[in-house]
Amino acid sequence: MKISCTQENLNQGLNIVSHIANKNSNLPILGNVLIKVQDKILNLSATNLEIGIQVGIRGKIESEGEFTVDARLFSDYISLLPKDRIDLELINDELKIKCDKQKTKIKTQPGSEFPLIPQLNKVNPYIIKAKEIKKAISEVVFAVSISETRPEISGVYMNFTANQIIMAATDSYRLTEKKITIEKESPNNNQIIVPVKTLQEVSRALSVFKEETTLDNVENIEIYISSNQIMFSYNGVDLVSRLIEGQYPDYTQILPTENKTKVKINRESLIKAVKTSSLFTKSGIHDIKLEFLENNLIITSSSAQTGENISELETEKTGDNNNIVLNYKYLLDGLQNIDSENVIFELNTNSNPCVLKPDGADDYVYIIMPIKQ
Repeated sequence: MKISCTQENLNQGLNIVSHIANKNSNLPILGNVLIKVQDKILNLSATNLEIGIQVGIRGKIESEGEFTVDARLFSDYISLLPKDRIDLELINDELKIKCDKQKTKIKTQPGSEFPLIPQLNKVNPYIIKAKEIKKAISEVVFAVSISETRPEISGVYMNFTANQIIMAATDSYRLTEKKITIEKESPNNNQIIVPVKTLQEVSRALSVFKEETTLDNVENIEIYISSNQIMFSYNGVDLVSRLIEGQYPDYTQILPTENKTKVKINRESLIKAVKTSSLFTKSGIHDIKLEFLENNLIITSSSAQTGENISELETEKTGDNNNIVLNYKYLLDGLQNIDSENVIFELNTNSNPCVLKPDGADDYVYIIMPIKQ
């Protein structure tokens, strides 16, 4: 095998795939990246048996072949090379690397020992704007449960319809739902649960692209689904993952259908006030009280150890005066994942979940269960 490519392209590809290659005492080759040259394309692959990533890189191909090499070592070395042409040649079990004034040999292992990464049939994809899926992932994954006792809520629920995807996540204390428009209608409907690490890896990989290949240029991402797997495909990258088995709870039953109080508040001012109040909450409870009065919001917190704080913010309110006690960490999570200037609070009673959503948009909702006094 003998090829030439640019340092930038090879480094970018390694940054995408090498992240999931980890040392495994039972299967050491999982710490390697598979390099396969075929059909004038240099393919890089890595897997942890739960997720597999492949990326194709263009280069000058002199001869084909395949091998595996330690992912961390190879990636770290390539990242330190100058932005110039790199020549790679496999001789017996050694990879010879030449770039500028650098010459290196790295030990390799046969590609035949590398686990196969499943391939999905690329038909009838769901096509979504790459920027939209990346934004949606950040808006839902923080609410996923980290408990292993309920595997069905340890991932993100994704409901694929003809023209939209509904994503939802919950840890039983809060819930977030995001709706994304599909660019091209699909004839298939699917309801699946995707591991949170898979979506985090999709988001991370989308962030790797170099400046001249910005996310704006990676216009669309294609999603393919089989009975137990999902594939995200974009800009030469294929990411395949298993799905979580089980039935996702019908969270729509807890979505409030009415409210007694609706309040509009400046998001940045509210974040600052909540952070201030958080300094005086009870350890382990993290409780702050929000009182919605005629034209202002009073936030109070107190602790026997630290003291007491009262913050006041101007608001626009319709409906009844109201109050609720919330975990400030949950509230901040929601506020920091809303990008509108103002946010909308909707409340029914102080024992019911409250709703937080962006002002002027109906594609995102965040629900927080109250702390009962």
